[in-house]
Amino acid sequence: MNVMIIDDEARMLDLIELFLSPEGYSCLKYTDAQQALQQLRITDVDLVILDIMMPFISGWEVCQEIRQFSNVPILMLTARKQLEDVVKGLKVGADDYMTKPFEEEELLARLAALLRRAQHYEKNKNDVIQRGEYRLNLAEYTLHYQSSQLVLTQKEFKMLETLMTEPKKIFTREQLFEQVWGLESMTELRTIDSHVRNLRDKLKRHHIAMTDVLLTVWGVGYRWQE
Repeated sequence: MNVMIIDDEARMLDLIELFLSPEGYSCLKYTDAQQALQQLRITDVDLVILDIMMPFISGWEVCQEIRQFSNVPILMLTARKQLEDVVKGLKVGADDYMTKPFEEEELLARLAALLRRAQHYEKNKNDVIQRGEYRLNLAEYTLHYQSSQLVLTQKEFKMLETLMTEPKKIFTREQLFEQVWGLESMTELRTIDSHVRNLRDKLKRHHIAMTDVLLTVWGVGYRWQE
């Protein structure tokens, strides 16, 4: 597995590589985010570990740019711990968020979970879920609506896949959390609401109307209404 690590501190790059190499990961290390972006466009990478506070270009900006051309899983690994930073990271396209300092075991567990979900989607890449004018393409991580097309992050995609697979079924926050993050995740349950809110905002910006189909069931969770 190829993992690209982007952090302006060389010592942090070496530390992460020290943890990952014995587990069979091949690490591509960059202190220059612009160089990393250029390389990512031409190299097969299975996962990106991304710092936020870097000179010239922030991790948030890097994440947004990656999402313009790739659905590679992104783990933000940063010293910024405020809730608004976590929400912003997820909103710009990260699949998971972890703060420094961190434990080796947690980092490895989160990487394994992200890669496991990515491999699951690859096995089902020929499938398409069609609900009215909405079409979810499992090969491309894309949502199609009329003439609009939108590339989704893994978690956005998995959330819509779960809801669209069983329309009208009410999924509790706990059920969605298990489907999208997995039981082993240490992410907080309230992340579900942040992801739904961010997804709705993203769809609205791309002129994809979902007001009448992605519904909130107050006090319970969410459902897809055909």
